[in-house]
Amino acid sequence: MALLVSRLSELRIGEMAVIDSFTDPVMSLKLLEMGCTPGEKVQLIKVAPMGDPIAIAVSGYLLSLRKAEASTVLIHLVTD
Repeated sequence: MALLVSRLSELRIGEMAVIDSFTDPVMSLKLLEMGCTPGEKVQLIKVAPMGDPIAIAVSGYLLSLRKAEASTVLIHLVTD
């Protein structure tokens, strides 16, 4: 069930979401190459002590992103 459209950078630890689209065409190419494709589920796993970078689980591995990079990914939260 979809709840809210937001940005990947706004997730809280443990929350799961689905990637909808991207706001930055250049960054989207890099993220697509790393498995961040529209429709893919992501989960926020860790946040660095100062809040940046963040670690997300996507496509079966952990990916570390800066908050600025994560803010270009539009998502919607999902619940079980």
